[in-house]
Amino acid sequence: MKLFSRSSTPPRTVAPAAPPVPTAAVVPDPALAALSGEWTIDPAHSRIGFSVRHAMVTTVRGSFAEYESRLYFDGRNPARSRAEISLHTASVDTGVEQRDAHLVGRDFLNAAQHPRMTFVSTAVQLTGKDVYRMTGDLTIRGTSHPVALDLTYIGHVTDPFGYERVGFDGTTTINRSDWGLTYNARLAEGGAMVSERLRLQFDIAAIRSTTSG
Repeated sequence: MKLFSRSSTPPRTVAPAAPPVPTAAVVPDPALAALSGEWTIDPAHSRIGFSVRHAMVTTVRGSFAEYESRLYFDGRNPARSRAEISLHTASVDTGVEQRDAHLVGRDFLNAAQHPRMTFVSTAVQLTGKDVYRMTGDLTIRGTSHPVALDLTYIGHVTDPFGYERVGFDGTTTINRSDWGLTYNARLAEGGAMVSERLRLQFDIAAIRSTTSG
């Protein structure tokens, strides 16, 4: 028996794979160039908040009532855009006083020792016609990790008082234990009282700073 033999069937010719079609770069809308400049989040018409699964069957939502912001948007070259947001941890509001007191305590945000949580952008990329991906460092309880925030441009208006306003909606999901927020209670069924996954939400209405050029 020949264990190795040359086949009489000629080898099949495999056609070379077609070269990949290059992905067209996303080009900024020229109309957005007029929006380049410094902006500040308007707290009265914005919401910076979060949502988290509670007891495996419902969702708790909350927000931060006090924060400062510095934004720069470059409509011609989005990569030059940047953002800094500093939130007062003691201003967390979920609508339940007892729960808020627990959140600002040592089990979670520890507002007495860490009065601020911050987000500072490191890169911005235009990923769709009206969609931006902003990467930055999120700092909670003195611990920083990079996160990627997907932002959708909503629109631009001049209000009746003459202020220019621009709107963005953004979201990202993090694992809270990465920032040391590890407190939890177990349910009788074996699940966690509070999910490890935390969704951060940015519903932003920003006003052009009067010092912008």
